[in-house]
Amino acid sequence: MLQDDFSPIKDDMIAFIAGHGLRRMTAFVPEDVPSVLFDDEDPDGWKTFVEHAKAANVPFITMSEVVLEPEDVATLIGQVRDHAYPDHDAQELEEAQDLTQHVGKIGYLQLGFSTGGVIYLYESATDWYDRFQELMDTVSELGRLIVDDTDDED
Repeated sequence: MLQDDFSPIKDDMIAFIAGHGLRRMTAFVPEDVPSVLFDDEDPDGWKTFVEHAKAANVPFITMSEVVLEPEDVATLIGQVRDHAYPDHDAQELEEAQDLTQHVGKIGYLQLGFSTGGVIYLYESATDWYDRFQELMDTVSELGRLIVDDTDDED
């Protein structure tokens, strides 16, 4: 989906799910839960996903969203600054600061249902949310690096 904010799509999803007689439960299925990811490049692929859930006679669909919060961006900017020191003009810092224009927007949506012991997921993210996640992952990885300054010369 090439959109900046998934709020209108979320509203469409809620109506479409209800229109198919399915209930909706607010829940997020984490990455560590074995699941099958619905693969469809069509921007309206989520409709097909809901139709599959209906055909599977599931009683409900899980739904989760991520809204970019001001605190998330502020934390990311602070962490990028810490790791970019002394280069305060680092590209990552500029990209993190650019994310402030997306505060309050939905950048990620997940739908899911379980049938036959298998969890099926539909996920979609905006480009800016993907970049936010990449920056968070990069900062986390940099934070795990341990610098060994010991000198082995004896």
